[in-house]
Amino acid sequence: MTGTPLLEVRDLRVTLQTPRGPADALRGISFALQRGQTLGLIGESGCGKSITALALMGLLPDGATLAGSLRFEGRELVGLPEDDWCRLRGNRMAMVFQEPMTALNPLHTIGRQIAEPLRLHRGLDGAGARAESLRLLQRVQLPQAERRLAAYPHQLSGGQRQRVVIAIALACGPDLLIADEPTTALDVTIQREVLDLIAGLVAEDGMALLLISHDLGVMAENVQQMLVMYGGTVVESGPTSEVFRRLAHPYTRGLFAARPRLGLPRGQRLATIAGRVPELIDLPGGCGFADRCVLAIDACRSAPPAAVQVTPGHAARCIRLADLEALA
Repeated sequence: MTGTPLLEVRDLRVTLQTPRGPADALRGISFALQRGQTLGLIGESGCGKSITALALMGLLPDGATLAGSLRFEGRELVGLPEDDWCRLRGNRMAMVFQEPMTALNPLHTIGRQIAEPLRLHRGLDGAGARAESLRLLQRVQLPQAERRLAAYPHQLSGGQRQRVVIAIALACGPDLLIADEPTTALDVTIQREVLDLIAGLVAEDGMALLLISHDLGVMAENVQQMLVMYGGTVVESGPTSEVFRRLAHPYTRGLFAARPRLGLPRGQRLATIAGRVPELIDLPGGCGFADRCVLAIDACRSAPPAAVQVTPGHAARCIRLADLEALA
C-alpha cells in the first residue's frame, strides 16, 4: 500500500499520574495503518494495549500527558483541542469497548444511544435517526431489531449488547474502527459470531481495524499485521503469518507456549511465563521483560534494546535473537 497512511503513530509516549508518582504507560510506540488494513495489538493485561487505544481516541485519564506524534490522514492530533476531538470521535474514528454493559448508558434506551451520534454528526432528525438506528441494528444482525430500539441495556444478553455497541461505532461510517477486547466475557460461540461480524463489516466498508486482544488465535485469524506489546512498548511486530512462523522474541514465544490447545493429555498443565507483569512504575531500565526471561543477561538490563530486523517487515527488540535462533 502506498500514499499517506490513514493513521500514523510515531514515538508515542504516555505518562500517567499514580499515587507513587509518574509512570510511563507507553514508551515510544510507532506504527502505521492504511485504509482497509487490519492490525492487532496483543499482550498480557497491563502491557499498554488499552492505553494505546485510549490515546488514539483522545480519551486518556485526567492528568495523563501525551507526547510524540499521532497523525490521522496527515493531521497531527497530539495537542488537538477537545472540540476538535469531539468532531472526530464517533464520526471518523470509533471504538468498540471491551465491556458493553459499562460502555452503554443504563438510563437510556438502545434506540436513543444509537441515534445520538447520528443526530450529532450527521444532523438527522428524530424520525431519520430512528430509521437509521433500526437499519444499523439489522446490519449487526440483532434479533427483533425494531423491538430492541425501546429496550434498555440490562434487558439484553452480553452478545446482544456487544452488537449494539458495534452498531453505535458504525453509525457514522468511520474510517478507523478500534475494537478493544470485543469478545470479553462472551461464550465461545458468541465470540466467533462477533468477530466474524466485525470482520465482515470492516471488509464491506473498507475501514481500517485496530483489534486488541490477549488471544493469539484471534490474532491469527483476524489481522494482517500484529504488534506484540510488553511494558508499554512493542517488542515484536510484523505480518501476522511471519510473526507466528518465526516467534522471534522470548515473550512472544512464551505467549505461544502458554496457549490452550486441543488434544493435550488429561491433567497436563499449560506452560506459563514465570513471574508477573510488573507495575508500570517498577519497570526496569533496560528490557522490560528481562526479569521474567530465562535468557536474560546483565546487558539486557542496562539499556532498552533497539528493534532488530528478523526478516523484511518483521522486527523484534531483543539483543539475544541469535541465541534464540540457535535454540529453535
